[in-house]
Amino acid sequence: MSLKKQFVKTKPVCKVTFAIEAKDANSVAVVGDFNNWNIEEGTLNKLKNGTFKATYDLVKDAIYEFKYVVDGLYVNDPEADSYKWNDFAGSENSVLVV
Repeated sequence: MSLKKQFVKTKPVCKVTFAIEAKDANSVAVVGDFNNWNIEEGTLNKLKNGTFKATYDLVKDAIYEFKYVVDGLYVNDPEADSYKWNDFAGSENSVLVV
């Protein structure tokens, strides 16, 4: 799994690339505060090497909670900036700071 941040000097956004290796998975999405936890809006594209990947423009100077959804299972990113307990989910969410 990986997170890549690319700050845009001319806009108040950060291009964030979410990537997760899931060779045997049929579908992967990233869900979080930035897309209202909507799986359809967070669909990642599968590459030939088995990695699922997508890049999103996120408003910078913000903190977002997120998770990956791999074939219906919610998974945290081990490279997240931090983790935060979520009472609604009853588990920790990954945290992204941009």
